[in-house]
Amino acid sequence: MGEYHHNIDAKGRIIVPSKFRDGLGTTFILTRGLDKCLFGYPLEEWKTLEDKLKTLPLTKKDARAFTRFFFAGAIECEVDKQGRINISTPLLQYAGLEKECVVIGVSNRVEIWSKSGWEDFFSESEESFADLAENLIDFDI
Repeated sequence: MGEYHHNIDAKGRIIVPSKFRDGLGTTFILTRGLDKCLFGYPLEEWKTLEDKLKTLPLTKKDARAFTRFFFAGAIECEVDKQGRINISTPLLQYAGLEKECVVIGVSNRVEIWSKSGWEDFFSESEESFADLAENLIDFDI
């Protein structure tokens, strides 16, 4: 849980908030997420997700496209002694990460957003938060 603001340096490195490091471990998987952000998963969570995605039928075009998109962008990140990870150029470009970023905790993963992308998403979602909650009531939340 939580929202943290950090900068990416010229080498594509960003600090992983210390609060998230314990849950992610010293090595975790970072990949393209939805909504133009990056998803970071602990290795155990990644394995669970990978096993679920393996059950998608290869005969379905959408399943093939999604798994390609998701797995092709995946990289293994190792947290250095300063608590930083190095993000690959394709992932930086996908998420529009340049300098100011927002790292958020979302249940079993972390997300890395460009500051402007997060602000846009937050503004749009904040206005419809009550509607979103009402639509999810069927899930016993």
